[in-house]
Amino acid sequence: MRNQVDPKSRELGDVAQQPRGSKARLLGRGAGPGGLQLPKGCGRLRFLPGPREPMEEPTEGAEGERVVQCPVCLRELPGADINAHLDRCLQAGGAEAEPPSKRPRLAAAPPGGQAEEQPEEARPPAGSPVFSLFHKGRGGGQSPAAAGGRSGAARDEAAVLGGHGCAAALCGESLAQKLEGKPLAERLRPDTLGNYVGQERVLGAQTLLRSLLESHEIPSLILWGPPGCGKTTLAHIIANSSKKNGMRFVTLSATSAKTNDVRDVISQAQNEKRLFKRKTILFIDEIHRFNKSQQDTFLPHVECGTVTLIGATTENPSFQVNAALLSRCRVIVLEKLSAEAMEAILMRAVRFLGLQVVGQGDQLDTPATGSSSKSSEFPVYIEEKALNTLAYLCDGDARTGLNGLQLAVQARVAAGRNAPLNTSAKGGAAHGIVVTEEHVKEGLQRSHILYDRAGEEHYNCISALHKSMRGSDENASLYWLARMLEGGEDPLYVARRLVRFASEDIGLADPLALTQAVAAYQGCHFIGMPECEVILAQCVVYFARAPKSIEVYRAYGNVKECLRMHTGPLPPVPLHLRNAPTRLMKNLGYGKGYKYNPMYKGPVEQDYLPEELKGTDFFKERKT
Repeated sequence: MRNQVDPKSRELGDVAQQPRGSKARLLGRGAGPGGLQLPKGCGRLRFLPGPREPMEEPTEGAEGERVVQCPVCLRELPGADINAHLDRCLQAGGAEAEPPSKRPRLAAAPPGGQAEEQPEEARPPAGSPVFSLFHKGRGGGQSPAAAGGRSGAARDEAAVLGGHGCAAALCGESLAQKLEGKPLAERLRPDTLGNYVGQERVLGAQTLLRSLLESHEIPSLILWGPPGCGKTTLAHIIANSSKKNGMRFVTLSATSAKTNDVRDVISQAQNEKRLFKRKTILFIDEIHRFNKSQQDTFLPHVECGTVTLIGATTENPSFQVNAALLSRCRVIVLEKLSAEAMEAILMRAVRFLGLQVVGQGDQLDTPATGSSSKSSEFPVYIEEKALNTLAYLCDGDARTGLNGLQLAVQARVAAGRNAPLNTSAKGGAAHGIVVTEEHVKEGLQRSHILYDRAGEEHYNCISALHKSMRGSDENASLYWLARMLEGGEDPLYVARRLVRFASEDIGLADPLALTQAVAAYQGCHFIGMPECEVILAQCVVYFARAPKSIEVYRAYGNVKECLRMHTGPLPPVPLHLRNAPTRLMKNLGYGKGYKYNPMYKGPVEQDYLPEELKGTDFFKERKT
């Protein structure tokens, strides 16, 4: 009879014997702490009652009247049919037997973002055997939803490293989702040296640093370069490589970290090295923000190899990093990225966002045939000229270029959503959303001149201005002046340097140059920027065109050298050159024999140098 219990079923357990509402635990092959793990096709389950409920012997008469809920699909069936139904559910994998109310809990959410509500009676309690069977614990693997999807970081990497325009569409994110959240520069940060763009002189093929990094022999480094050149990205690549090879990588920022934080990291590094023979790499961003005493904390530990130090700085390490620490590290100079490298980085971002690049005169696809983004009804295009302009405007700063692209696309997508459907102007919604050169310039709202009033570029530019005026190049002089003023330099600082230049490089060849410089300083002091820029420009051009003479400058340098080279006590002032305001001084011979020159019509024979320096001519070239 069908409603009789099979002995084998009784041996493995009969679901019909478990009354509704009783406490039971579901056991079977492969059962673990996270719940029962059944292989596909397994056709037997058994219920064991709770500790206080004895096993009930089935009664043939009552079995057909009892209603039992299937633990797989949650359907309620007569007890006589539950065994056969359970076999079919398990052989089918359970997926086909799930009711519609159950599937949204295991599948991805619908596009609208609202998960379908499951009836309260159909939801198994969190601690029930059904929950343990189909909702694994933390250590029991991934849920179907988690197994079917990937994390945002993995999707980003797949979209970017794939190198194809369709990779972005496959990652499951819309354009709006890609533009929101983390900055584009952070999402597109490379993870391997193969995807690192630029710095061929330092990281090109067969270079020393690349060979060391590929062999996982990482020395202590100081990465010096302008903002956005790839210092932090290079450290990020080293971090990924070191973690894969069992090394420990710790990141600190000198802007927020304190000495105690550094000591804690070093203490952990000592324990790791002593107990596990594990190396520690310590990356300090903006290391120049640490003072000398804080930098001294690294010295003994870098020396003995407790930590491998990698520091990143935008300032000249010769001035900002302790000399003792600098001697223990290799300085890697990174230059600002070329326009070609910037174009490659921007094209990588365009592929990630799923944009279409159009040249001048290209026909735009209609919304029906174009590859529209999920974030709008129309495809998103970007002009090739806009990318080229952005590559040049960001001045080798990859972070600025990517953020500018992100802002421009965000603004155009937002404007395209609100644009009328019949808009036919360039960049309107009739043929899709177009990001033009003007939009890129508008999105890059900042001064694109790399200049730091307190850093390396400050001294580089003033030196270039000084040398250009000395070389009588009026065009170069104006250029370097504009670089400084447009970069935010204090005009009074430039005016003070011009006063110095008037005497040092022009001197007696044009004595009016000093008057021009002092007048320019006073004018800048009176009216300030931006009106005073033309005053400085006039003075700079005057100095570039003026005749040059360093006779006074060189002679004074000879005098200073004479004083430095003198041995013994300095010679006294001759008595006849001394002033004698009192009777005592006159009695001591002060001023005796001095010839007052206006009293004589011709030249006066008189010595003015000390006895030891008679006949010395400081205006002649001195031999060193």
